[in-house]
Amino acid sequence: MCRSVFVLAALLIALPLAAASLEVNITYPDGTAVPNAVAYAVPARTIPMSRTVAAVDQVNRTFVPHVLPVRVGTWVEFPNSDNVLHQVYSISPAKRFQSPLYIGKPARPIQFDKAGVVAIGCNVHEQMNGFIVVVPTPYFGTAVNGRLTLDGLGADDYTVRVWYEGMLKEPEPRYLKLAADGTAALAFVAVK
Repeated sequence: MCRSVFVLAALLIALPLAAASLEVNITYPDGTAVPNAVAYAVPARTIPMSRTVAAVDQVNRTFVPHVLPVRVGTWVEFPNSDNVLHQVYSISPAKRFQSPLYIGKPARPIQFDKAGVVAIGCNVHEQMNGFIVVVPTPYFGTAVNGRLTLDGLGADDYTVRVWYEGMLKEPEPRYLKLAADGTAALAFVAVK
């Protein structure tokens, strides 16, 4: 009981009383939206890690979602909803792995413990590809039609970055200071 009260008190102290939000717009130079772009805001203060599990399914010989952003330390499951064998792998520096051939759900998820972009594929079906974008912050999301809103940010200084498939050069990171109940908007222009 005493331990539970201590943990609850620590969590309440760590949580901001008010929350800020950040709207991010990611387009190509011609104004068209960048599909599946990931934006993330890294606060100056350290935020305790949480243990989370995410999933990338295999449906109709495609990875769903095609792009999955996760926080460093997240475990990712790779269920196979097809009735054909798949073998998920990555040779990316941020995470190298290879699953056995399987149908259904593998016995164990894989932990992504290093920030970076992890390109995934299937050794059986070469047309299958996807990405896991591992970020060092709990404030991230995938843009729908080039736009997303990051909610629940605390008062802090942030470095905001974006990633998108086919990125030739990372757009310059943006730096901003948010008040506890503030809102901000940033626009990034992607290079094809």
